[in-house]
Amino acid sequence: MSTIRRVHGDERLGTAFTLYPYAFDATPSPGTEDELRALLPYHRDNTTLVAEEDGRTVATASAFPAQQNLRGNVLPMAGIGWVATQPDARRQGHGSRLMHRLHAELLDSGHLLATLYPFHPAFYERFGYVGLPLNRTATFPPAALAPLLGVELPGQVTQRSIRDGFEDYRAFQQQLMAHRHGYTYTADYRAARALDPANRWLATAVVDGAVVGVLTYHIDGYGGTLRADELLYSTFLGRALLLRFIATHIHQVSSVVVTVAPDEYPESWVTGLTVRTEAEAAFPTSPPLMARLLSVEALRGARCGPGRVEIEVVDDRLLAGRYRLDGTGGTIDIGPASGTAKTATLTAAGLAGLAYGVLDPAEVVTRGLGEVPDDAVEELRSLLYRLTPHVFGKG
Repeated sequence: MSTIRRVHGDERLGTAFTLYPYAFDATPSPGTEDELRALLPYHRDNTTLVAEEDGRTVATASAFPAQQNLRGNVLPMAGIGWVATQPDARRQGHGSRLMHRLHAELLDSGHLLATLYPFHPAFYERFGYVGLPLNRTATFPPAALAPLLGVELPGQVTQRSIRDGFEDYRAFQQQLMAHRHGYTYTADYRAARALDPANRWLATAVVDGAVVGVLTYHIDGYGGTLRADELLYSTFLGRALLLRFIATHIHQVSSVVVTVAPDEYPESWVTGLTVRTEAEAAFPTSPPLMARLLSVEALRGARCGPGRVEIEVVDDRLLAGRYRLDGTGGTIDIGPASGTAKTATLTAAGLAGLAYGVLDPAEVVTRGLGEVPDDAVEELRSLLYRLTPHVFGKG
């Protein structure tokens, strides 16, 4: 059996990084050690594990530290990635052993949540992960926003390079995380990746001296497309200011592409907007994010509806046990189960679906992620009501 250990710093070059080009890039790749070494700063504080046999790295998994809003609580989260195995070592259990070890180390270091982009979603569902809604892409001609050019709005939009506005951009992201369920804020050393190519403009909407919206984007050529990243705003005025700024490009570009949240409706931005709004899940190229709880304590203090229920989490090394969830005070309190009430039996993925607000208790049952008695269905439905996570924030 392989041995698992954690590697740090330059040691990654001769271990974990030896698997990355084959697993994640075009191959054979002319990539050099210098190119891989240039990536080291973006892995600085990652938890990087490798599985080795006879001194050879056969598999690896890694995670970076972040924070995520779960129902109003901002919690330590780990973004898992770079899970790779040598072709001749696949289907031998290396990946499973790495995931179990990585989860345990992340929990020991204080992380309560974990997310990842899956190459094989069924594999990760067995490890307690549930899929979250995809962000959507809205494509439209800028001329469709022309009515906004005639609207008087308080505030202004400034435009500068992402390098010049990076601190303001990060501060606004942190502000949004405090208020948006599902929002992620990554560590500075990971977010700094946006600065090296510095190939984005930053539009910043400001009202009365306060930032109310930001948008990073680039233009691929005259008469081409303005390609925007996430449309981020804290008020509808902030959104209107950013959309009006996009409208000023009517005679410069022919189309606009922008990423929006799953519960954003671009067709309502202006009357008669011709827009195509879509999301495509494909594996492994464009998977939805998956998430799980590393501890039931992640739910303590979370905003909730009225309700009280007992749950038993099964088939999970970290969460297995019986708990009482009590929402009578408006936030969740967690205690030991009494054993007298009817109990909902949940897998870790089923609990994650309820916690993130993407599954109804009845769906947990129909998807085979738990068994929930009728009376517990109503309690869970009230306690952990449906809520759309805004999976923004790049890792």
